[in-house]
Amino acid sequence: MSGFSPDWLALREPADHAARDPALVAALARVLPGPVRAVDLGCGSGSNLRALAPHLGPDQDWVLVDHDPALLIAARSRLAAWAERAEAAGDGLVLHRDGARIAVRFSALDLAAGPEAALSEAPHLVTAAALFDLVSEAWIAALARAVAAAGAVFYTALTYDGAEEWTPPHPADAAIHAAFLAHQGGDKGFGPSLGPAATAALARAFQAHGYAVETATSPWRLGPGEAALLHQLAEGTARAAAETGRVAAEAAEAWREARRAPGTGAVIGHRDLLAVPP
Repeated sequence: MSGFSPDWLALREPADHAARDPALVAALARVLPGPVRAVDLGCGSGSNLRALAPHLGPDQDWVLVDHDPALLIAARSRLAAWAERAEAAGDGLVLHRDGARIAVRFSALDLAAGPEAALSEAPHLVTAAALFDLVSEAWIAALARAVAAAGAVFYTALTYDGAEEWTPPHPADAAIHAAFLAHQGGDKGFGPSLGPAATAALARAFQAHGYAVETATSPWRLGPGEAALLHQLAEGTARAAAETGRVAAEAAEAWREARRAPGTGAVIGHRDLLAVPP
């Protein structure tokens, strides 16, 4: 899987947290009323835990899984700073915040071969954020089997859904977007990526195991206050579009430069999903 830098993850975290659908988070909290054992797949620097832990009660035990040891180091540092108090506990941490005790362990694990190894401790919750548009349908099917075998609840946020609207309009918008979608369908380490089809594939996979599935939209709504994020997003989009060869490098560069102008905004579509076992 392609790497993501801690700086990029820190830049996008406020937009990610603002975009999550609150009703789906509240529904998740209702189905996990007691002590929670959670596994966060592709945890990055721990943003998903920071978003969910305030809603999940006073007794939580998390395993944060990522293939990149540098991101696990960043997660440890950022979580310790986020907590009101943090204590070392073996190789992990115990965090204290808002009356909750949150035990966190870190697991360097390459999920590309399958998710089963990450779920060996019978979690109550399996979760991830901004991950599943990068994986294949076969990988999602394996995930649903493993989660169902554990009897766990499944929740994911911020799966890209392909909807984008940049403002003001630019003549290259449609070509850049089509090329970006083509690039996203490449293999990111998990087989051919599903891109915007991922949420529908997740829903089908969990429904096949008898899960009740709810989805909700969670778009980024970016304006002048998110200029740094917009600049990085335009940079990555233009680069990906040019790599496909479907858009000339000069056209991609002109679009990128236009998107760095003051007054640029964007709505970038995502979906959240909650799957509850029968």
